Amino acid sequence: MKIAFFGSSLVSSYWNGAATYYRGLLKALADLGHRVTFYEPDAFERQQHRDMIDPPWARVVVYPATEDGWRRSLEEASADCDLLVKASGVGVFDEVLEKAVPDVVRPGTTAVFWDVDAPATLESVAENTSHHLRYVISRYELVLTYGGGDQVVQAYEAIGANGCVPVYNAVDPETHYPVAPDPNFCCDLSFLGNRLPDREQRVEEFFLSVAEAKPSCRFLLGGAGWNSKPKASNVRYAGHVGTAKHNAFYSSPLATLNINRSSMVRFGFSPPTRIFEAAGAGACLITDAWQGLQKFLEPEREILLAQNGEDVAELLGRLTRRRSRKIGLAARKHVLSAHTYKHRAQQVCRILDAESRTTEAAA
Repeated sequence: MKIAFFGSSLVSSYWNGAATYYRGLLKALADLGHRVTFYEPDAFERQQHRDMIDPPWARVVVYPATEDGWRRSLEEASADCDLLVKASGVGVFDEVLEKAVPDVVRPGTTAVFWDVDAPATLESVAENTSHHLRYVISRYELVLTYGGGDQVVQAYEAIGANGCVPVYNAVDPETHYPVAPDPNFCCDLSFLGNRLPDREQRVEEFFLSVAEAKPSCRFLLGGAGWNSKPKASNVRYAGHVGTAKHNAFYSSPLATLNINRSSMVRFGFSPPTRIFEAAGAGACLITDAWQGLQKFLEPEREILLAQNGEDVAELLGRLTRRRSRKIGLAARKHVLSAHTYKHRAQQVCRILDAESRTTEAAA
């Protein structure tokens, strides 16, 4: 199968949290024999902050962030592909691309809208009765999402989706694995995530307030945009952390924190990439509470659960190096057995095979 995929960026994780998901899933699909071409705009200085060379398993097309740029790329992509994907959150020309993709689909080609931030997308649709997806989504054969359970599926079906299936984040064992602690990342508790409006308040509650309450502990904050944020003196700011350093970032602290954005908490079943990256690195994870967590990791044995900042402080105060290691190893064992990108790629193939059979039967 020839796959043409329009996304934010495959080669840069700079202000691009979907990079890990794209890399893991598309690499696994290529390993299954599919040919992948990834189309990404030259925007947001991502090409100047590459943390990956063009991979051998995908052809990368970087097009100018102009109307002529996306039109030429879409014309090329649609001419010779079996699967044409428009991902959410490309960052430039999203609406026009989402409207244009169904128009260029040729006989025998499947058009898929792949939402890499379904909670945020669906909240935007709910707030806007004239949102373009309300009129466009039915023209795609299928919607795939990287998060959300029944609530996401039902919300997409309510606006006309022909089908919606979550394809969750996962771990790439060749990329995410334990490494020796790096002094640059050693601390008691770390958090890695870009500064976003619906994340900031929860970072204050689950991370920054804990640092203030535990002045004898060391905290490490990674991700773009936090440099101007007031922090306690025991919080060190790492800035943007490239994907090549993620294993060290997660392997070095006593524990690492997962904080879901507000929209992801409300919809549930939305484990971010850091959950699987950290588990793959054998990290001891503390996470905020969200519906569906048990589908991925077992609380107390494979991950620690916090309802608020006070819980985080208490968990951190009771955590020993021995227990941290035990939890991290249990999480790693679980994700390797059930939540790798190979598992997800096989799921995608089953979904597309079923869609193809349905289409043939209808014809």
